[in-house]
Amino acid sequence: MVSCIVVDDDPETVSSFCELLDMIGLDVLITGSNGQDAVDMYEKHRPDLIFINLIMPEFDGFYGIKNILKNYPDAKIVVVTGDLLAGESYLMNTLKVTAVIYKPFDMTIIKRMLTSLFFTN
Repeated sequence: MVSCIVVDDDPETVSSFCELLDMIGLDVLITGSNGQDAVDMYEKHRPDLIFINLIMPEFDGFYGIKNILKNYPDAKIVVVTGDLLAGESYLMNTLKVTAVIYKPFDMTIIKRMLTSLFFTN
């Protein structure tokens, strides 16, 4: 089973996204609400995948991504954003994230992404 961490400052988003991931068959290890949580939880749990929002109080998602990849360059990080102008190519190429998914969540897109990451040769 693929393990993951979900990091977003909106409790309702976290709850609904975790339910969706559970239906797909992912093991959500823990959730957090800012970029520092992401770094701490990644170091402690070493999940297969981390889902992280960009805009959060205190330490944003950019902070979390930068610091996780600094220590774990092979980490699989998926940006979860509601900002359609976020610039997927910027996020993928500059921040070196694995994928970008948009809110509201589309189960088909998430399944396709997971299949390409974990279940294809």
